[in-house]
This record gives sequence, C-alpha cells and structure tokens, in this order.
Amino acid sequence: MEATEQLMCQPSDSFNPLITTSFQVSCILVISHIFHLVLKPLGQPGPFAQLLAGVVLGPSLLSRIQRVKDFFIQASAAKYYQFFSFVCRMLFMFSIGLETDVPYLRRNIRVVSIVAGGGSILACLFGGPFFWLLIKVFNVTKERFAFYLLTLTVLANSASPIVIRMIAETKFDTADLGRMAIYSSLVNEMSCVTIVSTLKAFSSFGRFGGAILITLVTVAVIFVNKYLSYFFNKRNRNNRFVSNKEIFVIMFLLTCLALYAEWVGYTAIFCCFLVGLMFPREGKTARTLLHKLTYSVNTFILPVYFGYTGFQLDISNIFNKLTLALTVLMILVSAGTRIVGTLAACHYLMIPWNESVILSLLLCLKGNYDLILINTNPNPNMVWAADLHDFLLTVVVLNTLIIGPVAAILLNREESSAQYPTILEILNPESELRILACVYVPRHVSGHVSLISALGGCPTAPIKPYMVHLVELPKKRKSKLMYHQLEDGDQYSDEEEYGGNDVLEINDALDAFISETKILVHQSKIVASFLTINEDVCNGAEDLRVCIIFLPFHKHQRIDGKMENSMEEIRAINQKVLRHAPCSVGIFVDRGQTGFQQPHGSQCVQNIAILFFGGPDDREALACSKRILMHSKVNLTVIRFLHKTIASRSSNSWINDASQKDEEVIMAISNIGTENEIDNAFVETFYNRYVAQGRAGFVEKYVSSGQETVAVLREIADSYSLFIVGKGGRGTCPLTSGMSDWEECPELGLVGDLLASSELDISGSILVIQRHRHSEAEGGFLDD
Repeated sequence: MEATEQLMCQPSDSFNPLITTSFQVSCILVISHIFHLVLKPLGQPGPFAQLLAGVVLGPSLLSRIQRVKDFFIQASAAKYYQFFSFVCRMLFMFSIGLETDVPYLRRNIRVVSIVAGGGSILACLFGGPFFWLLIKVFNVTKERFAFYLLTLTVLANSASPIVIRMIAETKFDTADLGRMAIYSSLVNEMSCVTIVSTLKAFSSFGRFGGAILITLVTVAVIFVNKYLSYFFNKRNRNNRFVSNKEIFVIMFLLTCLALYAEWVGYTAIFCCFLVGLMFPREGKTARTLLHKLTYSVNTFILPVYFGYTGFQLDISNIFNKLTLALTVLMILVSAGTRIVGTLAACHYLMIPWNESVILSLLLCLKGNYDLILINTNPNPNMVWAADLHDFLLTVVVLNTLIIGPVAAILLNREESSAQYPTILEILNPESELRILACVYVPRHVSGHVSLISALGGCPTAPIKPYMVHLVELPKKRKSKLMYHQLEDGDQYSDEEEYGGNDVLEINDALDAFISETKILVHQSKIVASFLTINEDVCNGAEDLRVCIIFLPFHKHQRIDGKMENSMEEIRAINQKVLRHAPCSVGIFVDRGQTGFQQPHGSQCVQNIAILFFGGPDDREALACSKRILMHSKVNLTVIRFLHKTIASRSSNSWINDASQKDEEVIMAISNIGTENEIDNAFVETFYNRYVAQGRAGFVEKYVSSGQETVAVLREIADSYSLFIVGKGGRGTCPLTSGMSDWEECPELGLVGDLLASSELDISGSILVIQRHRHSEAEGGFLDD
C-alpha cells in the first residue's frame, strides 16, 4: 500500500503527530455521527456508520487528496494510531468482560460453543487449500506457519465488539437470539486468540516462557482486584461511588498487564477480557467502573476504534483483476463456510430457521483480532509484504461493510415480529424468569429483594432480576458548583445527583443482598416527572423483555401496625402501569418485620398461601407460586375457594399422571371452552405436578358468599407471612359478592384490597398479581 509505505518511511513529519491523531479522532466522530443520522432511519446501526466514516476519511476517499494525505498519514503518526488502538482494545475488552452475563454463559456454554465452532471448523477445513493458493500468488517464502495461522484467523474469526454493538443498538441484547449471538462471537474470538497464542507459545521456548508468565501475572491481577474491590467497598461505605484515585489503581494494574502481554509478543485482549470477567460484581467498585466505562466505551472508544478500522482500507489496491478476484473469492469462502457451518450447527440444536440465518450472518462480521494479526509483524526482523497486508485488510473491512447492513436489516425485521413471554402462565418453570422491581425509597427494597430471593431459590430455575429506582424530576434546581469545586468522586452527570441519600441506602441494601445470596440484581435509575414516569417503566420493561413488574404499594406500615399513606403519587403510577404494562404486574404490600422476610439465610421456614378463586389473574398468581415453592425455606399452600354447590374435587379424581408435560397442558388449556374448565385444568395440573409429590400443600374451602369468604380469611390471617392472590378477572363471582362495599384500593382487586385493609388486621405481606392485559397494553398510552 502506498499509504503504508509513506506511513512507515517518511523521514520527517509536516505536522505534530499528536495533533493529526486528535484531529482524526474528531473527524471520525463527526462524520460517523452524520452518517448515523442518515442511516439510522434505514435501520443501520452505529458500527456500520463508524466504519463508513473511517473509509471516507481514509485513503479510499478524502485522504487521496494530497494535502489531507500529508496531514493524516505520517511516519510517526503510525505509532500514535497503534497506541491509541491498544488503549481502546484494553478498555472495551475489560468492559465486555465486566458486563458478561456469567450465569447465562455457564448455563448455555454447550449451545454457544456449538454455534461458535460450527462455522469456524468448516472455515478451517477450506482454509488449507486457500492458504496454498495465497502463498503461490503472493510468493510467501518465510514464516509460512504464521501466515497459515493468519489466514485461518481471517476466515474463522468473529469480531465480538462489532456483534455486541450491533445487537445492543437494535435492542436485541436482552433477547435469547441477541445473547446467543453475543456469546457465540465471544467464545469464537477468545478461542481463536487462545489457539493462536498456544501454537505460538509452543513454536519456541522463549515464547512459551512468556506465555506462562502472562498467565501467572493475569491470575495475580485477578486476585489483587478481588482484594482491592473488597477494600475499596469497605473504605467507601458512606459514598455512592469509589474515588477516581481508587479507579486509577485498578486501571493502572490492567494497563501494566496489557503492556506486558504486548511486549512479550501476545495480544492483550484475552487478558483484559478475563480480568473483567473475573472482577467481583457486587459493591461500589464494580458499580463505579460500569458507570465510568459504559458511556465512554459506547460513545467514544468503540466508535473511534471502528472508524480507525475503516480508515486503514485503501480500495484502490484491489483494482487489478487478480487482487479483485482473490478478494471476492476469500470473502465468499469466509462468509460461505461460516454461514453453512453455523446453519448446520443451528439445525443440530433445533434453532428456528430465521434465527439461524441471523446468527450465521452476525458471526461473519470481522474486524478485531484478525486486524491485530494482520498489523502484527510475524517476527521482529520481518514485516508482511505491503500487497499481502493490504489484501487481507481489504478482505476484513469489505466483509463487514457488505454483511453488516444485511444482518442489520434482518435484525430489524426480526425485532418487529419477535415475541417473548409476557405472562408467567405459559413460561416454563425451569426457564429464565426476568423481573423488573420498582422502588421509590429505601424501605421498598427489603420487600422486593425478599420476593427476588424467594423466586430465585432453585439453581435449575434461573432468574434475571432488574431493580429500577424511580426518582421524581424536580421543577427547579439549585445552582451547582463548578467542576473544579467538586469533591473527588463527585464528577458525574446531573442525573446522578437526583435521589439524594436514598441512592446510597438502596445501593447498600442491594450490595448486602447480592453478597449474601449471590443473586446479581441489575440496577438502573429513572428520573422523570411522576405524571409520565409510568411510560418509562413500561418502555423499560418492554426493552428488558421482563415477564412481570413488581410495584410497591402506596401505603407503608407504621410502628403500631397501622397502614399509612406515604405517597399518593405512587398509587396513580401503579394504576397507570396496571393499565398499560407490556407484561404481568404485581403490587407488593409490605408488612415490614411482621410480614414476608428474605428466605435466603433465614433460619425459619416462611409460610406462603396462594388464594385461588378462579380467573386469569389467579392462574397467574398460581403460576408465580411454581417458582416460589422451589425454595427450600418456603412452605407453600394453595387454598382454593369453591362454591358449596360444587362437589369436592380433592379426591383421587384429581390424581392423574404426575409426569404430564407442560406442552400437553398448554394445548389442553387452549382447547377448553369455559373459564371454569381452564381453571380446573390448570389447578389439576398443578396438583399432579407439585401437590401429589409433596412439594406444596392444597386446601379447599367451600363458601357461598363474600361474607363466608371473609370469615375464612380471618381464620387464616395469622397463619402465613405472605398471601398471593390475583387482582380480579373473575367476572361476577358469588364467592366475593358484597366485598366491594368497603373497597378502598381498586388496583388491588376485591380480595387484595380486603387483605390490605384494617378490616382483617393481618400481619402477613400481600402480593396482588394482574395477568398481562393484551388489549389494553396494545392500546398505547392514553391521557390519564
């Protein structure tokens, strides 16, 4: 490449290389932003716009102008570009490791590995003949083994940073398809790094010793970070975040490790990823790192890194017929083998055809580790020939520029038609349950984490909880200090200042919960007007693809046991969310110390009652109990209320085949005509699967009116620490007739309102569940 020759051979620089590098970064950000504004309506994500910005700024277009070329492409500027790329790689690989969903990866490592390996193995099989073709064309006589590894990497590697950003910008990072693509690309790329580094290590004794030292240093940094995280968390007990100095210590260790790995002759991306992956997730240190890195990586580091990737492309180098034919052939071989291999792996795993095609295209994207090998000299005394270097670079960049837009179009089409479970009734009890818990003040946290603890008590039934702190946006703000007047650790966005000391107390409560239960709760905060904050909650639930939203009740229990109205705005928000939620909703009435407590770490067993009257909401409440009864510290009893005229169903007529499958049950329910028959089938299935096996209790209560129902509720008022009941949806029910006379909170339903009132004076907490109302949710947000 002519540009490369001038880059490496120009004796003097016309401009300060630091100025040219900084100006190049600025131009990439500006041009990519312009492209993004144009391409976003067409469904194209940020990475494509950033790559395109680099191509436009590079020697393919603007840098063909001599003055622009002399300014950007200078001899010493190459070192600045390389160092800046190294810093970018170090930070975003550490950030990727820090954000990795380890429980998901552990559960699905077999599936992810098969998807990742399917295309790579086929690419390696075709890489052998293609390697011999390239060495003949480009006359490669030295370092053939290194060139063979380079060729296989270009064919088999997937660029995980590009895949991650494409998935995130299309809002597929919470879907099963998106997570499968992300972790398949990660496993693929890290496997390529490991294999290539291992083969290099065994090629010479010096390299092998260096690999051992890098491994030992990486392990040492991981252990030191665990100690530092614990120490910093303890030291900053009364602060929201750890200080900048403490973050600098962690970054200094990471930089030293990365520099040592690069100095020995290996890439540092695997070391940085591993350090982030093993970093402790709980506490203020991890929260501060995520807060500082996520924004900078996504809005600055990765865009510049992708832009510089496109900047290296010089399209003029493929204008001769032979190079053009080889470029097209290698792109076809790389993409074809990846697509065919991935489709075969997906067919073996019985992944749907439409998802398989998207996975295969996403795993074709390149531009990370393969570029590192292309720009790395095979040995200190040799560099790759300019034509060979340019050819491989062109293949990598063009491959991503061609396949990326196609994958984005299919992703957008899939996103518009994608469906996810919005009710617990149809969710497999052993599949992942996604929960969004909303809190306003610290006292709401204890009740919600108790529910999360109860629902996450079984390792075979994974749970992914999110907790969002809802903060009212004040109308007026006080004047703020200037940046240099802020104390260390306070240099954060304005949004971080909202919430006051509540933020610190909520963080501390969650940190203690995570440390005790090892259940990772993902935190976020919404700052908005209480008039419209329900829209943010519903939109967030839809983006996160949660199955149920937990809301706090607007009253709290005083010391004397009476319920006091704390925030009337919460009641209005709850009512709006109930009307427009994209999933099921639960309102939790917390009774404090006398109510439901966290099962994890508890010495006593919590008694929970499910009150079943019939209807879709009660079936949703019963479906929720399937998760709760798996906890070893929970004793669950289903209390079914029946009219006295109905014959008892508690005899052997209910005890059928306890091994009946969920799929058969769902098919049976869908073919039943009346609501009553659906209730009977659902309860019967629950009885066969859980009650008959001794995992839950079952009691039938026969009543004829709402008055008798109230009498039964009074009898059991002090027997349970938690009552779970459906909100309504029962139509005209004689079992609750007359109970609406003292209705105070209609958002709880007749039974929930009675349980939460002072009429019964119960000591247990109450969870009222409403099944997803499809018609209301699809109607959009109306003026409330």
